[in-house]
Amino acid sequence: MSFKKYKQYPIVQNIVREWADKQITQAPIYCSVDLRDGNQALVNPLTIEQKIEYFNWLVKMGFKNIEVSYPSASDTDFNFTRKLIEEDLIPNDVFIQVLIPAKKEWIKKSVEAMKGVKKGIFHLYNPTNEFQKRVVFQKTDEEIISMAVEGMKYLIELTKDFEGEVIYEYTPESFSQTDLEFAVKICNEVINVVKPTQQNKMIINLPNTLEACMPNIYADRIEWMCKNLKNRENLIVSVHPHNDRGTAVASAEMAVLAGANRVEGTLFGNGERAGNLDLITFAFNIYSQGIEPKLNLAFIDEVKEFFEKTTQIKTHIRHPYVGEMIFTAFSGGHQDAIKKGMDFYRSKEHKYWNVPYLPIDPKDINRDYEKIIRINSQSGKGGASFIISEFLGVEMNKDEAIKFGHIIKEESDKLKRELEKNEIIELYKKLSKSV
Repeated sequence: MSFKKYKQYPIVQNIVREWADKQITQAPIYCSVDLRDGNQALVNPLTIEQKIEYFNWLVKMGFKNIEVSYPSASDTDFNFTRKLIEEDLIPNDVFIQVLIPAKKEWIKKSVEAMKGVKKGIFHLYNPTNEFQKRVVFQKTDEEIISMAVEGMKYLIELTKDFEGEVIYEYTPESFSQTDLEFAVKICNEVINVVKPTQQNKMIINLPNTLEACMPNIYADRIEWMCKNLKNRENLIVSVHPHNDRGTAVASAEMAVLAGANRVEGTLFGNGERAGNLDLITFAFNIYSQGIEPKLNLAFIDEVKEFFEKTTQIKTHIRHPYVGEMIFTAFSGGHQDAIKKGMDFYRSKEHKYWNVPYLPIDPKDINRDYEKIIRINSQSGKGGASFIISEFLGVEMNKDEAIKFGHIIKEESDKLKRELEKNEIIELYKKLSKSV
């Protein structure tokens, strides 16, 4: 290994940074890209039938922007888009989005796929970083700009007679690796073509196509773009973070602080390489701060079950908010703190959730308290007391709790495993009879 072949990502120069002093006060617009970005990362891509079922789950969760396909990439994507439209499977308040490379033949096919759509987002993109410009495409800056401008002109021409509501989105792909001056120049040229208004806004999407920089630098770049884009008041600034550095959620949160109005991502962070922004974690994060998440999260365990079955991807047991063991404590000290915190919260002495080691109330996602505290040889009197209090309604005194804690430890050591709730209850009943 040699770290010397890598260089540090450049900071944004001469920026008057404002985002660091702000707070998120409302949920952004969410755009699920599961059916496109997530799907293209699967070993076994979804069938049309699976895509329809997945789409219905996204609608049930409350997504209003859903990127459904890359119509020019495959017949499956094209046919799926047509099926959604022709069979009237899209709710009236949902925009479906298609991804379109800035090439005329692919633009044409994508527009054909969206004929008859009631609400459609046409998402045009082309690569913009230095390597892609010079090495992959071997084009000048002017030629890359022309590709975007002419592509958008052609897209507008083909969609001008659409009866449904049309929104145009442009992405300088690989934005995080694109020179800022060039990024704002190409975006402004495309904005000049679209001519957005308050009634007909356009989306400028600024992705971490490869997460190349720290979240704070990404936020600086977003803020700089927001301050230098033309016609900003008529734009929806969107971000599309990937998770190559493991900080996609942080990048999205800071980007929203920096002026982004919209975030693109997937359920549980599915996507190429290390994945996309995990929209579920993002939404729960703002929920835990007392902000309406604008997504229905109450049945998230059902969503997770569907996701795992359909994608054949297992969600980690310690995945934030939704992992099987995310609310579980074995440590005696933690268990004691949780019990006391729960008792205090239930006493109504405090209206805000502040239970140690539990980021949100498990009841909010229909989790039973049974799984919060699990008992093994590392557990103490607090955990055992919680189980007896929660499921028998008995409050042990201090001496009784200490004695029972020792019994529990001995039993778990003897069996060399954790004890089930019913086993703990039976041990307590035996103790009670012997007293």
